[in-house]
Amino acid sequence: MKRPVEIEYLIELALNEDIGDGDQTSLATIPLNTKGKSKLLIKEKCVLAGVDVVKMIYAIYDKSLKMNVFFNDGDKVMPGDVAFTVEGNLHSILSTERLTLNFMQRMSGIATYTNYMVSLIDGYKAKILDTRKTTPCLREVEKWAVRIGGGTNHRTGLYDMILIKDNHIDFCGGIEKSINATLDYLNTTGKDLKIEIEARNLDDVREMLRIGNIHRIMLDNFSPSDMKEAVALINGRFETEASGGITELNIRSVAETGVDFISIGALTHHIKSVDMSLKAEI
Repeated sequence: MKRPVEIEYLIELALNEDIGDGDQTSLATIPLNTKGKSKLLIKEKCVLAGVDVVKMIYAIYDKSLKMNVFFNDGDKVMPGDVAFTVEGNLHSILSTERLTLNFMQRMSGIATYTNYMVSLIDGYKAKILDTRKTTPCLREVEKWAVRIGGGTNHRTGLYDMILIKDNHIDFCGGIEKSINATLDYLNTTGKDLKIEIEARNLDDVREMLRIGNIHRIMLDNFSPSDMKEAVALINGRFETEASGGITELNIRSVAETGVDFISIGALTHHIKSVDMSLKAEI
């Protein structure tokens, strides 16, 4: 498995944050070089995520630890299932216990909720997108969890796509000026970035269609009826994305409008971690 440098660095920071100059409790209670075994016990139904991150944690902290994996990322698990066992130096197992659980519980929560939202629009063409509403410095793993749950990643950050939002439009002096300024910038810098722009109403959509030179129109806080009309107006010329106030209660009506994408910030910023624990196997 390819190990992203960003996640390795994050793991090293997290280990240092938690362990500091040593796991004093384990040092006090368990003789050095004691061997043992623990199991990752699932306590509630979920889509499992984070197993590959745990492999990275053990590879970084103690390569001698041996994992026996029974369920992989993306598998649906039930209470009582054992996702994996880990065997080796007990100090290493206990020192990495909390970090292992923190990653797996949060990533599984994201994957589970994403999978649920994807299931609600089964049969429609729309893809579920995440947003930049992620925990600082945890974006890579949280967006990974979205993919595990069946969702699709939007842009990674401010650097890999142009997204002209309402404030950009207002500060720049209007839709046409913001699009033209963007085209000039891309031409000057030689950057090859897709352009998405936020529409606040149907008049905005009509103006964007007149100007062109974009890739996607974000329909922000549109009613289902206005969104359906906007999709008809755009008629496949550009990609369409629904955004703003989308929940499990209205997502199906949004998908019914025919949009290509539905972005949901709650996938990563309004998540309940999954209950699981790492238990000693005696």
